[in-house]
Amino acid sequence: MKRTVLYPIFAILFCTVAQAKLVHEQVTYELDGTKFRGHLIYNQDAAMGRQNLPGIFMVPNWMGPDKASTLEKAKQLAGETFAVFVADMYGVDVRPTSAKEAGVAAGFVRSDRELMRARAQEALDSFKALASEHPIDTSKLLGAGFCFGGGTLLEYARTGSEDLDGIVSFHGDLASPTLQSDAQKVNIPLLVLHGADDPYVPQEDVQAFIKAMRKGGVDDWTLVQFSNTVHSFTDPTAQSDGAHYQPRTAKRAFAMMEDLANEVLELEN
Repeated sequence: MKRTVLYPIFAILFCTVAQAKLVHEQVTYELDGTKFRGHLIYNQDAAMGRQNLPGIFMVPNWMGPDKASTLEKAKQLAGETFAVFVADMYGVDVRPTSAKEAGVAAGFVRSDRELMRARAQEALDSFKALASEHPIDTSKLLGAGFCFGGGTLLEYARTGSEDLDGIVSFHGDLASPTLQSDAQKVNIPLLVLHGADDPYVPQEDVQAFIKAMRKGGVDDWTLVQFSNTVHSFTDPTAQSDGAHYQPRTAKRAFAMMEDLANEVLELEN
């Protein structure tokens, strides 16, 4: 597969958030003739206080990497601790503006699991390559995926890659044609955070996931189901009956992610 990281067209934007200087850089890369554009976000002031920042490889929901709420979430994840890379799973020419368009875009990627895995790997490789010019510790990387992004990272885990030290799936897809066949390849910690009343990822999918983890002999996986919680529980813009924000659940879920990050990345509290 052809891989080209196009550093000359990076755009660097500095802004002040809570009196901290935020670096937000658009990162363009290429795979098999398709151009992609992700985002690198970190607190420059925090980076000056330590050698390098641990990384979060973030795969967003089906609306893609440029949505305002996605970038705001990435900034919150970065805080004063992490360098966050928001992956582009679609390509620069695909930027959904509605749920219908997002469904088509996500459906295309979901229909080809090798493509999904390759695009996730390319985005991660592009993130790691940024360490030559930015304060990123590539030995400490956590994956965080939301909805479609959570399913993407769980799919990526089934490649057997150890490029990430752990993966957190927030209200992610659990069903996959590779679930049963490739579960045994998972060799990094998985934290799956799920709404117990999620109509889009029903209990049948949850039980199939659990069965695959057990049958595959996966050593380190955790699945948490939150009561009174449906899909998209971390997204303040989600307002439908089957997908809406649940602040209590979101707070607890992010706390669980922080605990996992502290453990697997060996961060100081």
